Amino acid sequence: MAGKHYSTISNTRERAPSLKFIFFAFCLITLSLLFLLFSSSSSSSTSSLTRFQNPNPNLHVDFSFVSSLDKFLASEASRSPSRDDTFDPEINDSDLAVRILDDLIWKNENERLLKDFTIPENSVLRVYVYEMPSKFTYDLLRLFRDTYKETSNLTSNGSPVHRLIEQHSIDYWLWADLIAPELERLLKNVVRVHRQEEADLFYIPFFTTISFFLLEKQRCKTLYRDALKWVTDQPAWKRSEGRDHILPVHHPWSFKTVRRFMKRAIWLLPDMDSTGNWYKPGQVFLEKDLILPYVANVDLCDASCLLESKSKRNTLLFFRGRLKRNAGGKIRAKLVTELSGAKDVVIEEGTAREGGKEAAQRGMRRSLFCLSPAGDTPSSARLFDAIVSGCIPVMVSDELELPFEGILDYRKMVLFVSTSDAVQPGWLLNFLRSVSPAQIKELQLNLAKYSRHFLYSHPAQPLGPEDLTWRMIAGKLVNIKLHCRRSQRVVKESRSACTCECRRPNSTSPTPLT
Repeated sequence: MAGKHYSTISNTRERAPSLKFIFFAFCLITLSLLFLLFSSSSSSSTSSLTRFQNPNPNLHVDFSFVSSLDKFLASEASRSPSRDDTFDPEINDSDLAVRILDDLIWKNENERLLKDFTIPENSVLRVYVYEMPSKFTYDLLRLFRDTYKETSNLTSNGSPVHRLIEQHSIDYWLWADLIAPELERLLKNVVRVHRQEEADLFYIPFFTTISFFLLEKQRCKTLYRDALKWVTDQPAWKRSEGRDHILPVHHPWSFKTVRRFMKRAIWLLPDMDSTGNWYKPGQVFLEKDLILPYVANVDLCDASCLLESKSKRNTLLFFRGRLKRNAGGKIRAKLVTELSGAKDVVIEEGTAREGGKEAAQRGMRRSLFCLSPAGDTPSSARLFDAIVSGCIPVMVSDELELPFEGILDYRKMVLFVSTSDAVQPGWLLNFLRSVSPAQIKELQLNLAKYSRHFLYSHPAQPLGPEDLTWRMIAGKLVNIKLHCRRSQRVVKESRSACTCECRRPNSTSPTPLT
């Protein structure tokens, strides 16, 4: 027995060299495989990055609203009919449709949840686009196209109506991208679905700003009421009371007569005004709604332009716009009084009329800082004009909410000044002259990096404003579904879903302007 044991040990020692060789070979093969895997991964990552930076070089990118709209309407006749199941309230039983849709949505979401729990639920946003009657969509776009050269059409404060519509044309850019053929789309984090039970959200393609400015007043109100009835008759709206519906109301005057009936929807806004001049308490708040940037009124100053204009930026502070505004915009008159006649400061009265764009663009490209005070509302298109011009914005608006602030850090490219400081004699200019050359260089570099986030285009670009819109909404999706489901089970007259009407107003200033 002992001899047998000794023999086993001896045989093991004799085989030891071969075992070491096998182990060494195994390690070598493993390292080779890991190296090949890493190389493949790196190559794939590099390739992915290249595709991300230039997703489809064969597609022409259009940044002009008018030019893009012309092509969009020209291709309308050749566009394939949508595989759509939009509810027709004239021929369908609404209450039965609500129950059926609710059951289908539950089954669909349950299947998605259990199918593969390793894939993030919100990795791709599924949006259902309503097929609304043409009077809410294409007819309004054609009306703009056929009349946009009428520059004599002005608002009460002298701004060209059609240019104002362009500034607030976010409803066009989002809709045009969503309904484009999938092969022509570059955004992969949001897809259009053609069956309502597959949708996370519902998009309402009604052009509220065009109808407000280009239709006769009574006709506009009638169209608003028709749109309200059409949308609220939809089973998907009734199921959630509109909480998972997206409503573009980017101009603060638009849709005003009926929007109180749609206050639970996700509104796409230019800003949030807490004074009650534009929105009533409980209508808008950051948890529900989304701030989108205005469409810039000037051309992009790209890398070569920034390099060329660097030596020409001899003006310290530039402003061109309406000098007298209402509400929070009264700060403009005070700033004009304080800054008029100061050295290296240009303050000009102007609008976006013929020649106004060129004058604003020329002034911004010759200036280090661009003043961006509040208008009638806390926001102003001037902020986004300054960003794409490489002119460091100086923001004077205490109640301003900014687009995509959950993604972008505006402190890296904008100087924020309180209204109380800005109107103090000499304070603002002393502050600007104290900004070091190193700080100016850093802010300008960041403006060059950030400008892509504010350029609407067709097709929509990765990290463009359309892309960031869907990224921000995706971040709200779980909370949206929470309130949809909670509203379906809460017993009425015992306790109700939060209306957020008790929220404090959005404000960064402890002392209101008097």
